[in-house]
Amino acid sequence: MARLVPAHQWLSQQDEALCLRINRASSIQWLRTALCLVSRLGDGVFWYALMLSLLGWRGQAAMVPVLHMVFTGTICTLLYKWLKNKTTRPRPYERNRAIRLAAHPLDRYSFPSGHTLHAVGFTAIALYYYPALVPLLLPFTLLIALSRIVLGLHYPSDVLASVAIGGAIALGSLLLW
Repeated sequence: MARLVPAHQWLSQQDEALCLRINRASSIQWLRTALCLVSRLGDGVFWYALMLSLLGWRGQAAMVPVLHMVFTGTICTLLYKWLKNKTTRPRPYERNRAIRLAAHPLDRYSFPSGHTLHAVGFTAIALYYYPALVPLLLPFTLLIALSRIVLGLHYPSDVLASVAIGGAIALGSLLLW
């Protein structure tokens, strides 16, 4: 007689298996190098450069969008840090030795992906004000999300949850702003 696995255990197993499959792409040198660069830019460098560029391009007219991005980023950071400390989920490479760590983590825990959460939040706010930036921001945000799994730093569920959280924060800030 087959033994039933609890749903949460089955989901966790599927999450880890998908993480392992996606992480195999880290063995491709040029892809790993490119995603490490994307990840590094996603540490904040890209978003700061975007805000400065908007101010340089649009001047005073960009002040409200940039302040809105700063506000949203602050909320994202506060929630991200709180969730990391509450969930304390180990990173994938710590739980499965077959998952290759291809970049250095900025902090200890896996959930949520701060890079993805911030990328979604910043992108949503920037695109609200400047929809013409879709060809730049959407691919960059998708690459950040993908990089987190390929580099062995996050599970797919960390990234998907971060997309939802970042989107919810952006939507909430748009409703409040």
